Formats: sequence, C-alpha cells, structure tokens
Amino acid sequence: MGFNGEGHRHGFVAVLAMGIFFFTALAQAGTIKLNYRLKWLFNTSVAGDIFAMDQGYFKAVGLDVAVKEGSPEKNAIKELELGYADFGVASADQVIRALDKGADVVVLAQLFQVNPMQWIYRTDQPGIKKLVDLKGRHIGITFGGNDETIMKTLLTKSGLDISEVILSGVRFDFTPFLTKKVDVWPVYRNSQGVILQDKLSQAGESVYFFNPSDFGVDFVANSIVTSGKMVKRHPQRVKRFLTALLGAWEAAMDPANESVVLAVVKKRDKGNRDDIRQKQLVVTRQLIKPSKIVRIGRIDIAAWKQTESIMLAERQIKTSVNIESRLMGPDF
Repeated sequence: MGFNGEGHRHGFVAVLAMGIFFFTALAQAGTIKLNYRLKWLFNTSVAGDIFAMDQGYFKAVGLDVAVKEGSPEKNAIKELELGYADFGVASADQVIRALDKGADVVVLAQLFQVNPMQWIYRTDQPGIKKLVDLKGRHIGITFGGNDETIMKTLLTKSGLDISEVILSGVRFDFTPFLTKKVDVWPVYRNSQGVILQDKLSQAGESVYFFNPSDFGVDFVANSIVTSGKMVKRHPQRVKRFLTALLGAWEAAMDPANESVVLAVVKKRDKGNRDDIRQKQLVVTRQLIKPSKIVRIGRIDIAAWKQTESIMLAERQIKTSVNIESRLMGPDF
C-alpha cells in the first residue's frame, strides 16, 4: 500500500478555514472520540495542539479529542499499534525505525520545518562557521539520541575523524555546560535553548546556536502520524482531524494571536516564567513557519529521504523503507 501524495501537494490553496466551515455540518451527526498522543510534555513547543484543544477546533468538526502528553514511556507509534491512540506525534527517526520493523504508520503532516535540535555555545568561543571548526571542541551528545546521529553525520560531512573532537554523554542536568566542562551543548532551540540563553544572559554571557540545517543536514523532527488502517477505514475522520489541528496551528503561529496563545499555554505549562514562554513561542514560530508562504504541515520530501539515508548509513535500519511512499501530506 503506497501513500505517495506527490500529486496532491502541488499548489498552495488556503483551505483550512473552508474545511472548518464544511466539517461543522458533520458535527451534527454525533461527536467522535479520539486519542492524540504527543511526543513530549505540554509546553510552548506544542502550542498549536493546546490551542486546538482549548479553542474548540476539534469540537467544530465533530471530534472529541483527548490530547495527551507524551514521554519516553508513552510512544505515539507504539500506542497506534496497540490501539491506544488514533493519532500521534513522532520524529522522523521514530517513524523510519518503526517502518523498518514492519509497523503500519503513515505521516500526515510535518510540524517542524526546521529541526529544533541544535547546539548552544558561548560567544567567547570561536564561532562555528565551517564544519571543520568543530575540530577540538568538547561536544555534548545524547548517546542513542537524534543528536548523536546528527553530530556523527556532521563530522563525516566535515571530513573530521571522531577522534578529533571530544564527545561527552549528556542528561537533563545542564551543569557540565554551565560550569564550562562541555562547551558545545545539545538543546531544543525553542525550549532548553531559550532557558539556557536567558540564564547565561543574566550572568553577563551571550551565546551562539549551531544549527545543522545551515550545513546541509536536514534531519526531520516532529510530524503527525496515524496508522494506514485508520486512513483506509476512516479517511473523512482523518481529514477532519487534520483540518482542525492544522487550522489551530496556523492560528497559534499568527503573531496577532500571541496573547491568547500564551494564555492557553500557561494553563498547562507552570514551569516557566511568562517572558520565557513568550520567547519560546517566537522561536517555535520560526521553526514551524519560517516564512509566511510556508504552509504549516508541509512535508519536505527531500529532508525525509535524507533522514532515511543518514539512518541507513549509520546502520540504524537494515534496509531502505521507501519513506516517500508513507508521506501523505495535508491534502492526501
């Protein structure tokens, strides 16, 4: 079964508002209950998901969607397979690994157009303007994580041997970076990156961010997924869900709605200050919708194919999964 939606992605028609209007009539037929599993906790990086839940986007299309926080123990793809979730959020490596193991998963939309996984370092260090500038750096990576795969790809691309850098395993404790034991530290640019930048600013220090995408490595981050079975059996249900969710994301990323978005996020994210959430939202907007002409949910097929190639080269999958055949896109 193939889901290559290439022909459906041509053109750039603003249909989200029309879709909400069209599907509102379907709501009269009865509300359908669905479960939507996120990849991580409620915070500003999932502002569109929170906005859809809080502002009635799902209700408007006749859906009662339970939006649930994720964690390493609550994997969206695994829950799709077990029937605990109807839709979920997963990173490209999770999708590709699952396909390699025979899972029935398809990608409905790509949320992040730019991967938030980046590295932070102080401006009193030499700038990383070329990949060879990584030579001799003490770099933090999460062994077994996306950032390890991305960094090893960058080193290969640079021509540097792994022995020419120092790699240290990191956890959730920022102390090695704050105490300068590790000078290049992996962060999610729109969450930890904002927090660390603020913390160092208060100490009179400024930072740079090293973005792999600037050096041609476009490893895809979070996307909306479901099962092939769901698409076959309930295509209209899938369309209604996507119409509501992507409509909410478009509204949430509109600077005109910033105050409302921050208010609904604050209800569920108690761990950050108001000013931090505002800065996180600005950065999230840049990663989700880097320009006005980019439609939220657009699937970058070339980046997905590159991600698969990287994983194949790193022997994280046994053989090609033909990833483009599992990419549907918002207009499937």
